[in-house]
Amino acid sequence: MLDIRLSHASAGPSVDGMDTTPQKIAFLGLGSMGLPMARRLLDAGHLLTLWNRTASKADALVADGAVRAATPAEAVRDADVVVTMLADPAAALAVADEMVPALRPGTQWIDTSTVGPDTVAALAARLPAGVTLIDAPVMGSVDRAATGELMILAGGDTAPVAAVLDRLGTVTPCGGPGAGAALKLVLINAAIGGVALVAEALTLAGALGLPRELALRTLGAGPLAGAVGRATATGSYFPVALAAKDVALATSSAKLPVLEAVHGLLTADPALLAEDLAVVAR
Repeated sequence: MLDIRLSHASAGPSVDGMDTTPQKIAFLGLGSMGLPMARRLLDAGHLLTLWNRTASKADALVADGAVRAATPAEAVRDADVVVTMLADPAAALAVADEMVPALRPGTQWIDTSTVGPDTVAALAARLPAGVTLIDAPVMGSVDRAATGELMILAGGDTAPVAAVLDRLGTVTPCGGPGAGAALKLVLINAAIGGVALVAEALTLAGALGLPRELALRTLGAGPLAGAVGRATATGSYFPVALAAKDVALATSSAKLPVLEAVHGLLTADPALLAEDLAVVAR
């Protein structure tokens, strides 16, 4: 049967200095972040095979030439590069159990999930000979995923997969395997904690009779400008449930009383778990 993915193959070696030689890529995990990331790889001409637990999430990409796999093992069997974007350590380990036996020697596995360095070490320990794991969690929400402007925090050697990562964002080398996962916990917890602090500052302003807009404007003019921007963002989607997961990963690594309180805030109302993080400051 004709492989319709070939219609996306690039005719030239580069565009704007970026290597566009098609590779066989398996992308596993098509949530709010994974879907636009996979779209960018497909639009770049790569031969994309997809797996997601909810298969229908792949429909739009399949309509444009990607191939849907029924299982993680089927997705990765012929891949040169595997990209995973999964919700949490349990999901990453479960998918690894299914796909690792099917990985070929020479395959490069890029895990962009936020799972922490302990889980990265557990994943690496399961690898067959000749397969390389790069931990490459990302900073940025769905808007930056769609435009290829993510900050990619990479642990390990990214040179063999530079063309893939360049389509997704800008790589920040962090050191050896697990270092990217570790830095992601530092950065994302600083961001989550900042949003929670803005929320408390706004509560205090209200209790003191100050207008909300005045408080936001003046907070935004100081060192909390980034946190104010995220607390008032409308084009982002980072579910409270995932934020709580990231805080739990951090508080399991060190004694962090402020973040423990933030975790309590994030999990206090189950009705908000699917909302964007900015909901805590509304």
